[in-house]
Amino acid sequence: MRAAQIARSGGAFELVERPIPEPAAGQVRVKVQACGICHSDSLVKEGLWPGIQYPRVPGHEVIGVVDAVGPGVTQWKPGQRVGVGWHGGHCGMCDACRSGDFFGCTVALQVTGISFDGGYADYLVAPAVALALVPSELSAADGAPLMCAGITTYNALRNSGARAGDLVAVLGLGGLGHLAVQYAVKMGFRTVGIARGKDKGPLAQKLGAHHYIDSEAQNPSVELTKLGGARLILATVTNGDAMAAVQNGLGLHGTLLIVGAAESLTISPLVLILGNRSVKGWYSGTAADSQDTLKFSVLTGVRSMNEVYPLDRVSEAYERMMSGKARFRVVLTME
Repeated sequence: MRAAQIARSGGAFELVERPIPEPAAGQVRVKVQACGICHSDSLVKEGLWPGIQYPRVPGHEVIGVVDAVGPGVTQWKPGQRVGVGWHGGHCGMCDACRSGDFFGCTVALQVTGISFDGGYADYLVAPAVALALVPSELSAADGAPLMCAGITTYNALRNSGARAGDLVAVLGLGGLGHLAVQYAVKMGFRTVGIARGKDKGPLAQKLGAHHYIDSEAQNPSVELTKLGGARLILATVTNGDAMAAVQNGLGLHGTLLIVGAAESLTISPLVLILGNRSVKGWYSGTAADSQDTLKFSVLTGVRSMNEVYPLDRVSEAYERMMSGKARFRVVLTME
């Protein structure tokens, strides 16, 4: 099989041939059809995640077909369409797992494309618990970004405490934000898109946003306050200053919910105290959450806007994503 691997921290992509892997007990082999390229794949490329064993194949936005199952796997059968996301499994036995906090697993939390080889390849082997069923209505290229960008924004919104009719703002209209706006609208929120430049206005309108705030020409906090104050601001950008600039736009009991990894963030304690406001982070979801995301996307027509590349152009595709110029997600296809 072909695989695009990173041989060492900071190394270039190498398109190599490898033996097709055999699934062990509790594992499933997936014939990959498409795999999204996510900014967090740079953790592997640049060696920013501790303990990575190289060579490593990145990729955690995987759509494919079950090709073989290992001993003890009864819930999956060859031929089923499945997806594999960031969350690659957990032990199920520690205190965190027993309480439902799988991301707090202290024993065996696995991350696809980091703990084991990911989807920049013709095949991957993953724990059976990491697989989500993919609806037939979704093409592989359409479904791939939903396994990370999709689940992250959908899951954050549905667990935010905001209710239909509440004012919800999405900060940033990029790879995460363009999906977040669609989900927010479909969930019945009064949705505001916030981005830099008046040229993003038509995009926000196309995505269904009820209001658009140009943060270059307007003060986003002031504009949100005019609209009544946001029950929720979902921050999808990676710029701490941009996040800080919207905090005063939160309404009473409002939440700044962060899914974009900024290096630092300045928050005024008075903003939090005087309005009983909060700042929270959100991290992806399990395979069950991925399955819910895919179902909701099919039901409501939410789709990612993608640039598609073949696997042999992986280096070009990765650089396109890292440049920030992609509109809006980059997807590798294997066939």
